[in-house]
Amino acid sequence: MTKDMTQGKPMKLILGFAIPMLLGYLFQQFYNLVDTLIVGRILGMESLAGVGSTGSVNFLVIGFCMGVCVGFSIPVAQKFGAGDEEGLRRYVANCVWLGIAFSVAMTLVTVLFCRNILLLMDTPEDILEYAYAYILVIFIGIPTVFLYNILSGIIRALGDSRTPVIFLVFSSLVNIGLDLLFILYFKTGVAGAAWATVISQGLSGILCLVYITKKFPILRISKEEWKPDMHKMGNLCGMGIPMGLQYSITAIGSVILQTAVNGLGSAAVASVTAAAKIGGFLMCPFEAMGSTMASYGGQNVGARKLKRIKEGLFDCIKLGAVYSVIAFVIAYFFGAPLGRLFMEKGNAAAANQIVDNVRLYLLINTAFYFLLALVNIVRFMIQGIGFPAFAVLAGVLEMVARALVGLVLVPVWGFPAAALGSPIAWLFADAFLLPAFFHVYKKLKLQFGEE
Repeated sequence: MTKDMTQGKPMKLILGFAIPMLLGYLFQQFYNLVDTLIVGRILGMESLAGVGSTGSVNFLVIGFCMGVCVGFSIPVAQKFGAGDEEGLRRYVANCVWLGIAFSVAMTLVTVLFCRNILLLMDTPEDILEYAYAYILVIFIGIPTVFLYNILSGIIRALGDSRTPVIFLVFSSLVNIGLDLLFILYFKTGVAGAAWATVISQGLSGILCLVYITKKFPILRISKEEWKPDMHKMGNLCGMGIPMGLQYSITAIGSVILQTAVNGLGSAAVASVTAAAKIGGFLMCPFEAMGSTMASYGGQNVGARKLKRIKEGLFDCIKLGAVYSVIAFVIAYFFGAPLGRLFMEKGNAAAANQIVDNVRLYLLINTAFYFLLALVNIVRFMIQGIGFPAFAVLAGVLEMVARALVGLVLVPVWGFPAAALGSPIAWLFADAFLLPAFFHVYKKLKLQFGEE
């Protein structure tokens, strides 16, 4: 589906575009949250902490895979837009070959070095085996990540953005059911939660494959078109690898910060895990605003309507400011009850400590949510108007900030410093992004011959 964002009031267009995307982000967070709730309430704090301690390295690896797949879809979309059906099919075929190669290589490397990575991150001894059991299965399932994300990217490149979400919703419900089945009845522990994720991810990929086969005759690839093409593979890697690295750069800082949190003990790890899951929900509007700005900026720079770019940016920043206040109010009044949802019955003292930590973490983060609003809105706008390198540099600054917090502040101030990790990263990024936007805006005005 397409939407023209070069005509009409920017605020109305932004809201109309962002709200459907917000619903999709919220559902993704919902099933991730339910996953964590099941582990925390049924298997206990150690299991919850074990799963949580893998979050940053999980995102480092899986985020790279997803970024690569997004990049692979760009040449497919370009060929589709150009009406080059044969070229489109050849790119799709080479996407498949590269997907197989990447998934095999990354699975082998991550599975072989999985335990070493956890030990290097100073994972607490009492949760190490839980962490290893969980992340090992997730890494075994890397091929399913490539399967779904490459195929869903191809579907979106051909103009269908709704169907991949439908498959994601269905597989998410399957994931929740499998969580309960494996953990409650088969007693498979945290590995069962990981297998539920892998199986449901594979199911969504298979659904995409069946859908492509039945609904897109344009993708019926001939034997000749299946032949690997090194030039096309080079183009695909040129798009995919930088996007994968962009996903991973920020995660490197998170890995360093997570390592510092691991040194504070399993209670601190469980606290950050629960708070991060709740925070993931609260951050969804910022994700939707960012994605909206990318499309809005891209369309308007293509139409050479620079004034609308600035108007849309400021309108979206207003939305971000209003929602930042709402998020803080939610954290203030509901932070503790939400944190308690993750706690198992028994050991009230340990549970109360974690709940207090969760509330503190959420209050510190939401107090600085306007900084996060600026990061997402301005960074995606800069990407949309054609300057992606600046967005990558902002990610590098976030990585540096989180690394500094993990290496310098957490050993001194403990858990409160860990809670400040993201706000300080957002501040670093904003200090670069705001001047960068005005720089590129001025550059576009000169390019378009405007005063």
